[in-house]
Amino acid sequence: MRDESKGSFAVIRYNLRTYVSGGVVAIIKGKSNAEMTLKSLEGQQSSEDRHEGWRYFLEKTDLKAGMDPQEATSLRQVNLELREFQA
Repeated sequence: MRDESKGSFAVIRYNLRTYVSGGVVAIIKGKSNAEMTLKSLEGQQSSEDRHEGWRYFLEKTDLKAGMDPQEATSLRQVNLELREFQA
């Protein structure tokens, strides 16, 4: 198992009510840094956005920290589909 202080974590936005993914918001190096980013995003989130069901969670990833969120979202989706196909 990789050291969580050196691994990368994806911050994912999703809708709790509709199960719609908002995609990857950021790829952060280190679990503690990712947790701080998550708390910051939650703190900046408007009450309307939260009321609509939007939340964030962390996911360990092999993607490179700092990469473009749209590219990370696409790669994550491909990986999810590949895992589903193999299952």
